Formats: sequence, C-alpha cells, structure tokens
Amino acid sequence: MEENPTIPDEDNNDNNNNNKEKESKEEKEMGSLSNSMMHRSSSRPQLDLTGAAIQGNFEERNPTILLPNQSDDISHLALDIGGSLIKLVYFSRHEDHPADDKRKRSIKKRLGLSNGNRRSYPILGGRLHFVKFETLKLNECLDFISTKQLHVGGIDSPSYSSRLLTDENTIIKATGGGAHKFADVFKERLGVSIDKEDEMDCLVAGANFLLKAIRHEAFTHMEGQKEFVQIDHNDLFPYLLVNIGSGVSMMKVDGDGKFERVSGTNVGGGTYWGLGRLLTNCKSFDELLELSQRGDNKNVDMLVGDIYGGLDYSKIGLSASTIASSFGRTISESKELSDYRPEDISLSLLRMISYNIGQISYLNALRYGLKRIFFGGFFIRGHAYTMDSISFAVHFWSKGQAQAMFLRHEGFLCALGAFLSYEKHGLDDLMAHQLVERFPMGAPYVDGKIHGPPLVDLNEKISWMEKFMQKGTEITAPVPMAPPPGTTGVGGFERPFSMGGTLRSDSSAALNIGVLHLVPTLDVFPLLADPKTYEPNTIDLADRSELEYWFTVLSEHLPDLVDKAVASEGRTDDAKRRGGAFARAFSAHLRRLMEEPAAYGKLGLANLLEMREECLREFQFVDAYFSIKQRENEASLAVLSDLLMELDSMNEDARLLALIEGVLAANIFDWGSRACVDLYHKGTIIEIYRMSRKKMHRPWQVDDFDAFSKRMLGSANEKPQPHKRALLFVDNSGADIVLGMLPLARELLRRGTEVVLVANSLPALNDVTAMELPEIVAEAAKHCDILRKAAEAGGLLVDAMVNIQDGSVENTASVPLMVVENGCGSPCIDFRQVSSELAAAAKDADLIILEGMGRALHTNFNAHFKCDALKLAMVKNQRLAEKLVKGNIYDCVCRYEPSR
Repeated sequence: MEENPTIPDEDNNDNNNNNKEKESKEEKEMGSLSNSMMHRSSSRPQLDLTGAAIQGNFEERNPTILLPNQSDDISHLALDIGGSLIKLVYFSRHEDHPADDKRKRSIKKRLGLSNGNRRSYPILGGRLHFVKFETLKLNECLDFISTKQLHVGGIDSPSYSSRLLTDENTIIKATGGGAHKFADVFKERLGVSIDKEDEMDCLVAGANFLLKAIRHEAFTHMEGQKEFVQIDHNDLFPYLLVNIGSGVSMMKVDGDGKFERVSGTNVGGGTYWGLGRLLTNCKSFDELLELSQRGDNKNVDMLVGDIYGGLDYSKIGLSASTIASSFGRTISESKELSDYRPEDISLSLLRMISYNIGQISYLNALRYGLKRIFFGGFFIRGHAYTMDSISFAVHFWSKGQAQAMFLRHEGFLCALGAFLSYEKHGLDDLMAHQLVERFPMGAPYVDGKIHGPPLVDLNEKISWMEKFMQKGTEITAPVPMAPPPGTTGVGGFERPFSMGGTLRSDSSAALNIGVLHLVPTLDVFPLLADPKTYEPNTIDLADRSELEYWFTVLSEHLPDLVDKAVASEGRTDDAKRRGGAFARAFSAHLRRLMEEPAAYGKLGLANLLEMREECLREFQFVDAYFSIKQRENEASLAVLSDLLMELDSMNEDARLLALIEGVLAANIFDWGSRACVDLYHKGTIIEIYRMSRKKMHRPWQVDDFDAFSKRMLGSANEKPQPHKRALLFVDNSGADIVLGMLPLARELLRRGTEVVLVANSLPALNDVTAMELPEIVAEAAKHCDILRKAAEAGGLLVDAMVNIQDGSVENTASVPLMVVENGCGSPCIDFRQVSSELAAAAKDADLIILEGMGRALHTNFNAHFKCDALKLAMVKNQRLAEKLVKGNIYDCVCRYEPSR
C-alpha cells in the first residue's frame, strides 16, 4: 500500500504575551558571523547564565531572573504552519509579583523553604497560550505576532521596555510545510529567521508533554459522550499515536524522543476533502463536515439487508443495517451524481474513512501489543461524529478490549513540540499539579461561529460585549445538531449504538482550549491518603439535573455579585461597564457548559466556582467584597474580647463543645449563599451570630463531636498527647474567622499544638485571604496574650504595633501561630494543586480542620487523609443538604476521621 508522507494540520484557540532577555554589546558584534558557519544545534538560542540573579525580592513567589550577559533574545513563540492552519504556542510571564513581605520570609524560614531548588531558567511562572489562524490569512498571523512582539520575547520583556529590540539574530522555532514555504516572508516582515524542526519529532514531543503534564488531557468519545481518562505518567509508554492529516502516520512511542513510524495509510483527511470537493462542490473542510451532519448514508451505501432481501446474515453475525459496501448502492441505480444529496455523500465518505483508520490503527496496536491508542490531526479537529466513528471502529474490532482516545490540545501537538525544542525552557520536569488551565473570554461566539482573534485588551472585550448588547444579540455557543432518523450502518460492522445529540463541527470546539498557567510553586498535598484516587468534587455534574440546578443557582446569584463588584469600586461608570461585561462573559461560559459540560475538561462544582472568580479577575474586579469584609471584621473584632472571657470561664469539656458550636454558628456568614444573603437583612452580624449560637442543639445532622472530643481530651484513665501541628483551612471573613476559627486556634495553641491558618491566595466572594489574615490576627492579639505570643513566634507581628493589655513584649511562646496561602482563588480547594508553602507546612501536621461549605462539603467531603481530619460546616443550600447529608438547610456537619 502506498503511503502519503505528508501529515499536516491541527486545530484550536486562545490569547496573550511573551518573554525575552537582554542583549549585550559584545554578542551584538559577534552577530556578524555568517549563518553558514553555524552548526544546526548551535543556531538555537543559548542561555548565558553567567551572573544570573533574581530581580527584586529574593523570597517572592515567582521572581524574575535577570541574565545580564545574555546575548540573544529568547523567543517564547513557536509555530506549526500547515497547509490550512497556522498554530501558535507562545509564552507570557506572570505580570503580578508580590511585594516584599517579611511575614512570608519568616514563615518560609520556619518551614524550611528556600530558593535553592529554583530553576535557573527564564520560565519560573507564566502562561502558555494557544492561537490559530487560517494559512490563507498569513498576514493576519504576522500582524498578531508583530503587534504583541512575540518574535522578540513579547511586549513584557525587558529588552522591549528598554527599547533594545534587535531582530537580526532572532530565531523562532517552526514546523510544518509552511516553515519552509514561508521562511522568506517571516524574514521580510518580522526580520526573524525560522529554525525548522522535524514534524514527527515535534508531534511526539508535544503529545508526551501533554499526556504527562495535563490532568484531563486524554478522553474517550463514544455515543456523543466525552469521558476523561486519567493516565499515570509513569505508566504512559508504550502507546500508538495516530496522526490523521492529509494522510495517516502511526507511531509507536516508547518514551521521550523514542519512537518509530510503524505504519500509515494514504487514505486520510486529504482523501475526505479531495473526494468531497469533487463530489459535493464544497469549498472548505468545515463545510463538508457540516453537510455530513445532515446526511443519511443508506441512500448511497450498500447494506447487508440490500443483498439479503432486508434480512440479517446471522450466520456470520452481520445485521441487515451493516454496510456491505460504501457507495455500493450507486452501482445498481441509474442516477447521475446530481441526483444524490451532497449531505449523504459527505456522511458516507466520513464513515468510510473514519472506520478504516480506526480498524487499521487497532490492528497495528494489536500487532505491537500496545494498550493505548491516541488519535490526533487535522482530520479530527474536535468533530464529535468523527471521534465517535473512529471510537466505534476500535471498539468493534477489538471486541471492547481497546479504546480510542483523543487529546484536547491535539491541534497544537506539533506547535507545542516546536516550543519545547527551545533549549533550557525549564518545562521538562513540570507535572500535572503545576499547570492550571484557565478559560478567559477568548474569541467571541455569535451564531455558532468564532469571530476574530482572541480578545486580550480589556477595552476590546468590553466594547465587544456592549456592541452586541445594543443589538440585542446574545453571546451564544453552537446549537448541537441531531442526526436524522433512520441513519444506518458502518463499514463492515454495526453502526454506533447511539448517534448522540452533539454532532459538532470544528468551530464549536475552539473554546475547548484554555490558557495553561505554569506555576512551578504548586505541589500535591502530601497528607492525601491516596492522591491517585482522590477526587475533590463531591457533586457529580454528569447528572444533568444537578448540572441544571447549579447553573440556575449561579445565574440567580449573578446580579447580586455584579452589584457587589461594581459597588466595591465606587459604582463608577467604568466599573458599571466592566460589571455588565463580566455578567455577559460568565453567562456565555455557563451557556457553553450547559450545552457541552465537558467542553473545558472534566467539570465539577469547584471548576464552576473557580471559573466565576477567574472571570471577575479577567474584568479587573480584584476583590468584589473587600469593603464588606473590612466592615464585618471590625464588627467581629469588637466583641472578640467578651467571647474569649466567656470561653475562659468554662471547664475543658464545655469549652471544646462551645468552640465547635462557635465555628458552626459563625460559618453561617456566606455571601455566596442566597439563603444567607437574605439573613443579612434581619439583623447585624453579631445579632445573627448570637441567634445562630442559640440554635446549636445536638445531635447535629453529621455529629462526630464525641469522637473528636475523646481524641482531644482523652478519657478518665488516659490523657492523649496533643497534636504536633494543626492546619486550619479557614473560610469567610468577619465572624467566621474572628469568632469561629481564631478561638479554636487559640485553644489548640493553649494545648501546645502549632497552628497554621491556611487561607486563599486570591479573593473569592467574602473568603478571607492569606494577605488579610496577619492584620486580623494582629488586631485579635490585642485582646489575648496567647494569640499575641504565638503570633510573634510565627512571624505574624513583625510589623504590627500591638497594644497588649498586660504590656508584655517578650516572646515567651513555645508554639507558633502561622499563616500560609493555599494556592487557590476559589471557595473550594483541590488538594492536587496547593502552594509549596502549604505542602511544606503539611509535612509535620497531624491534624487538619476543613471549615466551610466550599472546602468541606462541595469539595473534600469524601476525601481521606493520612492524619486526623475534622470537617466542619453549616449547610446553606437545601439541595446540598438533601443530597449530601440527608437533611435540611442550616443543618450542621461535624465529621471527624481519625488518622489512617
């Protein structure tokens, strides 16, 4: 069989900036050496690390490294230039650098964190973006690169801001046929040289990186349903990678850089497009796919029933609906081409090619004993029915023993591989927990189509939203197209069990790719009992009724959230514009997810809540509840002293119960709950707290207090050892932290337990943040010597002028009170991705306390840990109460799980 060596094009989209370093005079002079004297590998941008130093604060989370002797501009842009599409992968550095923080330095020193293990590479933290352009619109792509200065490091690079741009020595990586064809155009327009990378090398490198680094990268697609597959990167190899471009190549991948092309076929995407153009007069690949979605192949295909008078051929296991011959019906009919519907021809073609590729792929996997088959390439391009067809072929011929799998970034494999070919990018050892995918409002959707490149500039986004608001046009996602009744058979085997209702064209897949945030300071929480089986989300949004319910909750809460966000910035006209744009953007995301829940990866309630917060930040609402949090903190701190006196008057048993009751009562304050928002109209924060305390009658709906009390207080014959270190995952500002969690922390300190308060890295609703906590603790310490001494020992009062009641200033505390950030900006927490600070603090911890609905119910209610765990929350949602604890709103959860 003759094979086609060309394997072009892949697909998808998103946005933003890039990185570059200084160029020294000496090396500029060296630039006159001719390219002919350079060995191929030496033409790559090299990093001169001589004199490398961290810029600014040495202890900050993601410091910039300056390379004073760096000669070449390091391009963080790579391209895959195919015959139909140009795919870009580019890197932009994180723009936010935290200020010098003495408290954080003190905590890091105590936890043994240092910068000794930091990479000496330019990529210490940033974003990886995925963008595509039609090759026919090469000039638009060049304009995009030029505007953002991606070819010379991006507009955020040091040399750009210093106006030291010199393009003559700049090299960018590219692969695909266009890397050769358009090299002169790039030189003429951008002044850059293209370093051409081998296409197969890039393809495999890109696939390996994604499969090892992205948690929900691989998925199966059967009967219109997408299901994500978690693959242990230690058990990844070997696998079969099937790249379907114009032709098809099949690679056996044995490791990083280890692969061989074992087979292929010349019947691929080019065959489908070429025959389709001849037979249907379609002008584009997408047009051909759209036709197939309205087709019925029985009008052109010969079925088994056509041969046997409508009967099955049961002796060999073939039903009447099995395709005996693709296009075979046309032999016995006296019709011209114009008599057949283009839709039917397109569908028959699609099935014929998809089924045969699936069959050949499985046979090769069987031949080499491979367990996994991954498909990618221009032919697939996110089209659901194509994936269903390939999947069914693999399932049929393997008798269910093998599965076809696909990659979410499959359109960018070669571009990503070219990006990885830059030496010393520092990406080789990134793990899944260090890449966080975000979904900004990228290229706009209207009438099922993407319009224009991704929107990056804030004013562009707002203007676009307003434009369609004025026209009364909603931002919509594509409407799924159902197959016609009576669609039949497959090539040589039965038709798929169900065609599903989500037959999508490529355009509908373009929001499936987000921006990958590279955060090397994220770790897996070391106290998880089994990280491989851990699932943070308690609510299963695969249940359609659950999905609809929570989308309704979020939609109903949206006006109040917008009001708070606008109010937080003085209700200015600019804030109102951004608020309206945020509401439209988040609503568009919700509609997209309602239509295809797996559009952005595996979906859980935590993902929805995090997306909402990310969307707020995208429209520059940094902390929508800031003023509310300040007001509630002040009100709660004003009565803290009286509460502590009341607690100190109790005996040990009564005090522990009162403390847990206090945490549960104070957890009622939650601006994310509609029921609780209504409460705020019925009294002051203190009045509501006292009312809640009075209703704390046991038994609670989930009540393990007695077991927890026994562990803490022991029995008559036995006094237990105090915990060494407790991690307290705090929730809301105001009464929740001040009157609930701080008194509990104080009790643990009194017993000799080190306490680490774990709070959000970024704001989410009225949750307290790690940046806000030290000030709250400092104010609380004015009322309590225990808190004051522990806070001093933990480095929280470094800058605080504390007026202690007894006038004592010496540090006599035996145990510290510390604050660390959790690495999150959401009401929930995913323990697969926590800050390195928290991971370090957890190593000596033997008690964790998860407080609040987001951290203890929405996520982690079923999570198991290696140490003692206490989960405390007041249920503030009726649906959650019924589903999770079989109770009612305002029921209490006190779940204690001893160390495993």
